[in-house]
Amino acid sequence: MEDIKPFIEISRTKLKQASILWAEGFREACCLHRVVLLCYRSKKLLIRTGQCFLLNGFIFLGSLFVLNSVVIPILQWILPDHYTQTGCAEMSEFHGVFRFYSFLRGFLIQLFYVFWFYPLYVFSFILSNLWYNDIATHGFAAMGRSGPSVVESSKQNDKLTSDSKTHAARPAGLGGIMIGIGEQVYSVLLLTFFFLEVYATGFIPYVGKALNFVLLSWMYAYYCFEYKWNFTEWGLEKRLDFFETNWAFFAGFGSPCVLAIFFFSPLVGYGLMAILFPLFVLTATGTEAEQVTSAQRRRFSGADELGKLPIFYAADTLLIRVLSLLPSEAQGRMQDDKTL
Repeated sequence: MEDIKPFIEISRTKLKQASILWAEGFREACCLHRVVLLCYRSKKLLIRTGQCFLLNGFIFLGSLFVLNSVVIPILQWILPDHYTQTGCAEMSEFHGVFRFYSFLRGFLIQLFYVFWFYPLYVFSFILSNLWYNDIATHGFAAMGRSGPSVVESSKQNDKLTSDSKTHAARPAGLGGIMIGIGEQVYSVLLLTFFFLEVYATGFIPYVGKALNFVLLSWMYAYYCFEYKWNFTEWGLEKRLDFFETNWAFFAGFGSPCVLAIFFFSPLVGYGLMAILFPLFVLTATGTEAEQVTSAQRRRFSGADELGKLPIFYAADTLLIRVLSLLPSEAQGRMQDDKTL
């Protein structure tokens, strides 16, 4: 029993650290006043954010509301399943008619989806992703006008760079551009495989929903911070190392994103996420994650650190297996880009 006590004490300390970092990440994600401040500083940012609300909120979610509240009730009135005034004997006579009405109503609703919702979904997805990049660009520029935060951030980044000797510097010129493109391609593939992992965990009995929630939180947190890391020119290896080292903070940051969509249907969840995602991108732009996590680490300097959690290990391993099936030249080029 005495041998277990130190283990229990260490576990309790690490759980406390993880809980505090999770709460810090959650709090940073909910600092939506930064969005108001940044939109006040940049008219372009305000316009782009308003366009996201208009497309995904008013048009997309509004169309869903009209379908469920107006179109479907009208179709049910015109093409009913049954008549309440009809007797049992008469019901048997009109059974085939009611079945035809039901089929026709379902067919018309599917036409509404095929010719309106699905094209609108694709259009919204493509246009929103283009706008997210503009929002992140304008938000980062608006942060630059504030002065001190960017100076502090750059100092913190310099400190992280000096402490991380394992991350090689990216060469200048065409070589650096090619490495940057390779990193972006590898990052997209890695997150694609990670998304498949997230999707698969939803089918695990009992614990699947909880695992799905945590993995989705990490995925959305990474997406939110990726724009900022692109602007500050963090390499892929450095991003993954920082993310996995501060896994509790990013789990907390991504939780509000997932809570907003976790209990809705896929289409409604997409509409809500498309509205809220640019807001969380802007809060991530204004979040000094390096300073927050370093401050908490100093607070527990005398205790055992949480350690690095290999969040992307399964996705990375699967991706490497897939890349091993490619021709040797393409495989070597992708591995060199990842390493650099």
